[in-house]
Amino acid sequence: PRTFPNNNRRRIPAAIYIVSGAGAIAVFAAMSDSSPLVNRGLLWAGVALVLFGIYGLVAGWTLKIEESDALVSAARFLGFPVGHSAAQLVWRGWLSRPTWRILTYSTEDPPKQRAIVVVDGITGEVIEGFAEANPEDWSAIPEVDRALSDRP
Repeated sequence: PRTFPNNNRRRIPAAIYIVSGAGAIAVFAAMSDSSPLVNRGLLWAGVALVLFGIYGLVAGWTLKIEESDALVSAARFLGFPVGHSAAQLVWRGWLSRPTWRILTYSTEDPPKQRAIVVVDGITGEVIEGFAEANPEDWSAIPEVDRALSDRP
């Protein structure tokens, strides 16, 4: 089975940022009066590292819905038999919530419908979706006509 890298790996560098930022703040607090090399820039860098680390912890969602589960949610939402499909993991909003963007076609050959569905990567709920009649017309391309007519 193929596993997709999980978004919660962001928590490891986030913890490193927080520890580094706290260390910079501690060095500033301990040595700001005694060393010409320690100034307010070190304090601001420490604060920035801590804040960015906190953001990394919050944005490190655990991806609970696999690609195949997202495809099942999309098929239920669409209401027509799903044929060829492609899934892409994307992130929504400032908190980088993982979502699956699924492009799918109906099972006919050539497909009569196509759709795009966005599925939440944590809950599996459909966020939004759109289906339409397939506007692609391959009949003007002779190679495709031959390939379609050669099929059993």
